[in-house]
Amino acid sequence: MKLFLTLSLLAGAAWAQLPAGNGKGVAMGHLHLLVRDVDAHKKLWVDTLGAKVVKAGPLELYRFPGVLVALRKGEPGGGTDGSVVDHLGFKTKNLDETKAKLVAAGATVVREMPEIRQAFIMFPDGVKVEFTEDTSLAQPIVHHHIHFASHQVDEMRAWYASTFGAVPGMRGRFKAADVPGVNLSWNPANAATIASKGRSVDHIGFEVANLEEFCNKLVASGIKLDTPYRKVPQLGIAIAFLTDPWGTYIELTEGLDKL
Repeated sequence: MKLFLTLSLLAGAAWAQLPAGNGKGVAMGHLHLLVRDVDAHKKLWVDTLGAKVVKAGPLELYRFPGVLVALRKGEPGGGTDGSVVDHLGFKTKNLDETKAKLVAAGATVVREMPEIRQAFIMFPDGVKVEFTEDTSLAQPIVHHHIHFASHQVDEMRAWYASTFGAVPGMRGRFKAADVPGVNLSWNPANAATIASKGRSVDHIGFEVANLEEFCNKLVASGIKLDTPYRKVPQLGIAIAFLTDPWGTYIELTEGLDKL
């Protein structure tokens, strides 16, 4: 009985919080989508993929191990194709089952690589999501990576390393860098890509310990904040926004790890 209770508590903890931050206090936080039909997306993220619904005040978020997904109704200027945020990446315990469920719920398979157990699936509004099978997973779906496209891969990776403490490395053939809870990967692009703000993957979010101090250090280093640090009492969190030099819109939060 004690063993069962312990395992249940550990399983709950895996769902309940975001990863602990790195040396700079930074970890993966959330993905924020701008979509025409919130219900259509919720059907995929919650009903099909099994995300747990959590609330930050009036804001509804969908929680997977390692990340929260948020939806905002609006008219996106385009999807992930052509954007600096090329696609999102998740791991699945059973690729065939996940793929079949998503297709039945209205998503479209746009590319498959059976030899490496991987598929790219297009959600509404042109949100491209990569699913890779990992049969060793303890949960059915786990967040894995954000894949950027850039004509300055080395420079962009170095910026994420110096700004957020991301640890450079390789993920297969891709140049990459790791932040707790997410692998950041890069595809070379022949030219500048489109900024993410206003597209279907509008921004990515990092959870930051001691956010006010972190923002002060960013400003002191010469980084401009689009939205300075402020507390949002109705959500129970603090936030700030910035845009990286390649057009990735980024929200910094403190408090989402308590949801």
